[in-house]
Amino acid sequence: MSVDPLSLTFAALADPTRRAMLARLAHGPASVTELGEPFGLSQPTISNHLKVLQRAGLITRSRDGQLRPAMINAAPLAELDHWLGDYRRFWELNLERLDHYVTALQAQESDNEPD
Repeated sequence: MSVDPLSLTFAALADPTRRAMLARLAHGPASVTELGEPFGLSQPTISNHLKVLQRAGLITRSRDGQLRPAMINAAPLAELDHWLGDYRRFWELNLERLDHYVTALQAQESDNEPD
């Protein structure tokens, strides 16, 4: 059974440790050790988090001698942003309607105030 890329992205981002790792990788490549330092987790645990991120396409890993630095791949995040765009437009329209409603109420209140 294949899982769609958007579901893999959401699943990977569901964990705060993985989100923090992506935030770190947004500043440049990092090793497993560097990524694990802030969390106090074992290297195998960090590697498992990296595998989830890699399966979702959110990171790539290269080989530099003994090191395998991780680098962010923002393409799945762009797809996520595109998907969220429809909902963003929905909320923007609703907020715009609410703004018009509040403005109309305020105008009505000012018209009803005694002089």
